Amino acid sequence: MITFSIITCTYQAAEVLQRTLDSVLNQSYPHVEHIILDGASQDATIAMVNRYITENDSRTDCFHRVVFSSEPDKGLYDAMNKGINKATGDYLVFINAGDVLPSDTLDHIAACVGEGETLPGVLYGDTDIVDNDGRFVRHRRLCPPQNLTWKSFRHGMVVCHQAFYCRTDIAKRNPYNLHFRFSADVDWCIRVMKDAAQHGLSLRPVNAVIVDYLDGGMSVKHHRASLKERFRVMQRHYGLLTTLAFHAWFAMRSVLRK
Repeated sequence: MITFSIITCTYQAAEVLQRTLDSVLNQSYPHVEHIILDGASQDATIAMVNRYITENDSRTDCFHRVVFSSEPDKGLYDAMNKGINKATGDYLVFINAGDVLPSDTLDHIAACVGEGETLPGVLYGDTDIVDNDGRFVRHRRLCPPQNLTWKSFRHGMVVCHQAFYCRTDIAKRNPYNLHFRFSADVDWCIRVMKDAAQHGLSLRPVNAVIVDYLDGGMSVKHHRASLKERFRVMQRHYGLLTTLAFHAWFAMRSVLRK
């Protein structure tokens, strides 16, 4: 039975955190550690997490291990690196405040790995977008391909970060690059997939919606800066000419949609 490390980074997000905690608590899959990294919030976050820990510890049907810390950090990606360092599961995934795991998600993902086989480098799935109240807004526009490779991200981030389950040993070899403020997740996913390819490990689709993602994340709030930084990430991995060609196509596609 494979084990999962779910990493939740949060700061001043008590308004949306509870549904994230509930979605992890309600997973029936038993082999889970939930690593919660709070950036020293001053709202109700700490009390909320302490209640969550108490509720989890009192369960007799499906106990999960919870690891919690609240301390200042250097931003989201620094907190994510702390989570990687703490993770002990076979796979890790980032489910941040406001994001939700649909019921039985972890059972479904675990069932996609055969007993005794070499663990795939990445397990990935589809994403639904939800609003601030957790209500369904739409299916994510970019859909993951059946045959994902590190080159697939030339077409954009075709797999949502929260639907990207990375083998923990690969993640530990590839921490987030803190020089990127808004698109380190794109760079990280590409480097993880390159590492998997170098070690002959597959990238496996689970063919299901495996996260409800809160609309309006950091890259949306800082849209222009994020686009510039994402160009730099793509240029680093795919070269200048390829990046220019794909961005020309992105621009044309945007005009055609209007």
